Amino acid sequence: MTTKPELRLGKHLLPGVGAVALFAVLAYTFVTAEFGDPAGFPGGESITENIGLAMFDLASLQTIPAEGFLVSFILIAVALDAALEGSIMLAKREDEGDVVNPLRSDAEDEPTAADGGRQGGEN
Repeated sequence: MTTKPELRLGKHLLPGVGAVALFAVLAYTFVTAEFGDPAGFPGGESITENIGLAMFDLASLQTIPAEGFLVSFILIAVALDAALEGSIMLAKREDEGDVVNPLRSDAEDEPTAADGGRQGGEN
């Protein structure tokens, strides 16, 4: 026979009560927040286009003045490229000092035909 579940009260409930209280405070803050007109972006202008133009430092094409970010864009591109090449270098396996190709087999089998059988017609 099964029994009804029982609620255990104690100090182990404090983190959950704290999380619910924090959620209530944040929800109240977000619901009651008032946002005015966005300063610096007049109506009808494309915010995305101006961000892209600012990123490549094309100030002559911008309708909204902003700082150029071309140097930071290039630095981020170089850092991401270095991270990608480093991850590829770390992913290579070495076996007794030689780099192992995971797609190549060193088995001493006879060659396999394209249809899955053996060369010479024998299966």
